[in-house]
Amino acid sequence: MPVRMLHLHSTFALGGKEARAVRLMNAWGPAATHTIVSGIPDQLGARARIDPGIAYEIASDPPPLTGRPSVARYEAISRTMRGYDLVLTYNWGAIDGVMARRVFGKNAPPLVHHEDGFNEDEAGGLKRERNLYRRLALPAAHALAVPSRMLEAIALRTWRQPPGRVHRIVNGIDTALYARPPKRGAIPGFERRPGEIVIGALAGLRAVKDLPLLVRAVGGLSGRARLVIVGEGPERGAIEKAAMAMGLGDNLVMPGHLERPYRFVGLFDLLAVSSRSEQFPICVLEAMAAGLPVASMPVGDVATMVAPANLPFVAARRADEVGLRDAMEALARDPGLRASVGAANRAKAVADYDEVLMIARYKALYEDAMGRPGALG
Repeated sequence: MPVRMLHLHSTFALGGKEARAVRLMNAWGPAATHTIVSGIPDQLGARARIDPGIAYEIASDPPPLTGRPSVARYEAISRTMRGYDLVLTYNWGAIDGVMARRVFGKNAPPLVHHEDGFNEDEAGGLKRERNLYRRLALPAAHALAVPSRMLEAIALRTWRQPPGRVHRIVNGIDTALYARPPKRGAIPGFERRPGEIVIGALAGLRAVKDLPLLVRAVGGLSGRARLVIVGEGPERGAIEKAAMAMGLGDNLVMPGHLERPYRFVGLFDLLAVSSRSEQFPICVLEAMAAGLPVASMPVGDVATMVAPANLPFVAARRADEVGLRDAMEALARDPGLRASVGAANRAKAVADYDEVLMIARYKALYEDAMGRPGALG
């Protein structure tokens, strides 16, 4: 009988944690069925990544995952959990699912909570009340899964979780796909011009990604450069305003969200990351798998993700737009350096970040939570 999984998401818009959750759903195939709850009901973009034939449904009338603490709301969430074999909760926006199990845990199915990072409201520092709430709720989870060393340290020290409950499982991708040549025309409105350097960014257009900073950094480069930002979000206007102020004009391309990044990432000369908060960004893995160098702010695990040859281009000495500009400048000037750093990144991605390892580790964790070895195939 297939495993019945309930997924409580803060949002099911397509982002890194949603892409991973869907990849795992696809990996389980007919061994599992899925019910998905989105804390923001109309944000369901990740469903487009679910393979045909996967048995899933979007919950039509679930209880709200956020709001003032309420015994009645916790009880309603716990009732939703009944009848499932495993409950999976994702990020702060679904932490009330964990608390509901803490309050109404009798006969409740096992639960695994996932934390992948923080929104703009915690990018500058964690909120004390949320830390206390997590400490209270998380003992109800069988395990806490995190992708980065930084989150692992926060879980152990700040949220005071025992080491045996915290599982660091790095994100993974199908690295073989990124070995294929990129598709010309895969980025609408973009054609490479002779003599220019193409700097790519893959990010939701949100304030925490600080893409106006990236625009200013690109505007300060000495050579001809074009910036391609792939993603959608509310900060589009702010990015365009920054580009106008820097005189970038036609040198900024924003095609919106694009599926199958392996088709176009190789069109870039390097990837840039300007975020104020990251953990283990999948876009860095995608760039590495495509054989690109990465210029990045010193956020999350980026410095340990990239190959040692790429480390000088993580702007740790000066974590601002000048530091990011200087990291990009060094790579932009030297095609041989870009090629050697990109090759080292590709080798590390294949060795350490292929999705086969990630899938195996989640499979073991979920089966252990249920006490059903082999249940997911």
